[in-house]
Amino acid sequence: MYSYQPGDVERRFAEGAKGSAWPGADVERRGTFARDRARVLHSGALRRLADKTQVVGPRDGDNPRTRLTHSLEVAQIARSLGAGLGMDPDLCELAGLCHDIGHPPYGHNGETALNEVAEDCGGFEGNAQTLRILVRLEPKVVDQHGESMGLNLSRAALDAACKYPVLRTAPDLSLRKKYGCYDEDRSILEWIRKPLGGNDSGRRSMEAQVMDWADDIAYSVHDVEDGIVSGRVHLAVLEDLVELAALAEKGARIFGGRPEELVDAAANLWALPVVSAAAQFDGSLGGFVALKKMTSELVGRFIGATLSATRHRYPEDLGRHRGNLIIPDQAAAEVKLLKTIAVLYVMDEPSHLGKQDRQRDRIFRVFDYLMAGAPGALDPMFAQWWRAAESESAAHRVVIDNIASMTESRLERLDRIAAKYLNII
Repeated sequence: MYSYQPGDVERRFAEGAKGSAWPGADVERRGTFARDRARVLHSGALRRLADKTQVVGPRDGDNPRTRLTHSLEVAQIARSLGAGLGMDPDLCELAGLCHDIGHPPYGHNGETALNEVAEDCGGFEGNAQTLRILVRLEPKVVDQHGESMGLNLSRAALDAACKYPVLRTAPDLSLRKKYGCYDEDRSILEWIRKPLGGNDSGRRSMEAQVMDWADDIAYSVHDVEDGIVSGRVHLAVLEDLVELAALAEKGARIFGGRPEELVDAAANLWALPVVSAAAQFDGSLGGFVALKKMTSELVGRFIGATLSATRHRYPEDLGRHRGNLIIPDQAAAEVKLLKTIAVLYVMDEPSHLGKQDRQRDRIFRVFDYLMAGAPGALDPMFAQWWRAAESESAAHRVVIDNIASMTESRLERLDRIAAKYLNII
């Protein structure tokens, strides 16, 4: 039986009773995790994902997938997975909603640019920024000293949203490429992981594992769907042995494993009637119905495979830090293959590469402009933090936080101002 402990619902700051309750109304009936989920759902940080790139830009095409729509899809898959294993479904859904909330304008491309200009203040990583938003930047709760507690989520909620529960700087002082917490936020990560005591190996909670696999499922299936609709992806590649061999080699290099596993995965997928039917997509009503049937059944296929394998391995003893999500090798290979197709035929399209150069240049210009004009050029909340910064590094981080919190439309408007200010145009 999956269970939660009293420490899991603890918050960093104990909040008092609400002062505006209707006289005679029932007391709050929601559980802690339902309240946490609601806080994320109503946050400005989540809404801003509507104007942040997933694969193509949020203004490209009539039905674009943005970081927000992707996060909603991940949340739904995570909820289904978690509920099937006895986890709290609100907690798993919250993890899905949060998983990309730290992404800056232009997604991973923006992340690369911000990491370059943030080197002097500890780097930039979207996962670490997620934690920073949840515990500092999203305005909801302040403590008795007026310090922001962010959304003041419960311990289990923050742990569920932490894909990489480690600091940037490893014990041997090397710098990790993937991490979930900036070094300056160390005390917060220590609080989150406190129940583990001295046994914290950096392993994700079960809910975070569910979130990560739900992200892989959504990314692989839905990005291929978008590629098919745009005409960039043709599923006939699954039976083209020559092109498939090259595809499998590249996929193994990018995502790991052996090329032979991806070739076998292609055969497994092509043998599914829904996949071969979707390969005939022509933009007609029937074509869209077949495509939606494929995406629905593939999502269900990967959820079902994981539930079956995990229940078989752990018939009883599962908990936040007991057990692992078991993903069958065949399901993992099929998802890797779909992700490879999305990367090679959609994300790495030549027209995107030139656009990405321009996106990074915008971020560099806005950064220079804000650094030169701080605090006056910063948003009011960030200007307040800039004035309170105790070091140049801390002030530098405030500028990074301000840029990362912008939508793409806002960044582009500010870039036009920055370009004039810096005499670039």
